[in-house]
Amino acid sequence: MDHAAAVEFPSPADPRTRALRKEALALLDLPFNDLLFRAQTIHRENFDPNKVQRSTLLSIKTGGCSEDCGYCPQSARHPAGVENEPMLAVDTVVEAAKAAKANGASRFCMGAAWRGPKARDLEPVLDMVREVKKLGLETCCTLGMLKDGQAEQLRDAGLDYYNHNLDTAPEFYGEIITTREYRDRLDTLERVRGAGIHVCSGGIVGMGESRAERAGLLAQLAGLDPQPESVPINQLVQVEGTPLAGTDAFPWTEFVRTIAVARILLPKSFVRLSAGRTQMHEAVQALCFLAGANSIFYGEKLLTTGNPEVARDDALFAALGISPA
Repeated sequence: MDHAAAVEFPSPADPRTRALRKEALALLDLPFNDLLFRAQTIHRENFDPNKVQRSTLLSIKTGGCSEDCGYCPQSARHPAGVENEPMLAVDTVVEAAKAAKANGASRFCMGAAWRGPKARDLEPVLDMVREVKKLGLETCCTLGMLKDGQAEQLRDAGLDYYNHNLDTAPEFYGEIITTREYRDRLDTLERVRGAGIHVCSGGIVGMGESRAERAGLLAQLAGLDPQPESVPINQLVQVEGTPLAGTDAFPWTEFVRTIAVARILLPKSFVRLSAGRTQMHEAVQALCFLAGANSIFYGEKLLTTGNPEVARDDALFAALGISPA
């Protein structure tokens, strides 16, 4: 099968994308209870409402990134106190994956702070993917932009998912990142899908965008054909030294609304409640599960920022009657 020929990556000006944006904004404007009812109804049509998939994320190469993403403490351009560290050894990554599996994770994600991997960077990552795959875990990588042929190398090593977020709406993108174009992100997703690897793509909310711009992000994600199998929704974690530190606090209701609209527009995707959970009350997390979130990052660190303790997540799942997917 020619995977690439079956993939469509929409332009923001595409009529279908415009229609999805209008639909997304109308959904975001619904009364809160009506929106959650619609989202939960669609969720139950496609998933077990009491199961949540657990993923663990490990930074295999921290700091020193040449990009200027305004939210990211790993950028070499921001005085956020994150040092440029060497890549972890393969054995270290495998031990972390074993621990993640023992704690109930079914997917292991490996992230590197690169604009994109060079050939010499990719070789040890391929070994990591092979070894983690042998443990019976699903494998995921987020390594930045991919060049021609790199997605195929990752696929042949056994990679199941590749994460590359769109981050925000096309019209707001330049306010957050100037070192790459929106089209660059779509090109990497096209390479991933063309290689037959599952796509993990979502965004970050609470960066100062408007509700209409959040609708624009959701429309772009929903307009991908096929839609992403996994959609992480992140709430901005403000880190001192990054340009977005000091951004106005994001209302919890808007975050839950974003999860709900993602569920409605991407009915068969896993919607992951991602960064920002540490600062999120457990009742808000429960509402996110009600709104259709059915995946979390599980473990005590997300790349360089904190994540709820495993014991806290276990207690929340037990209180809600949720079990691992």
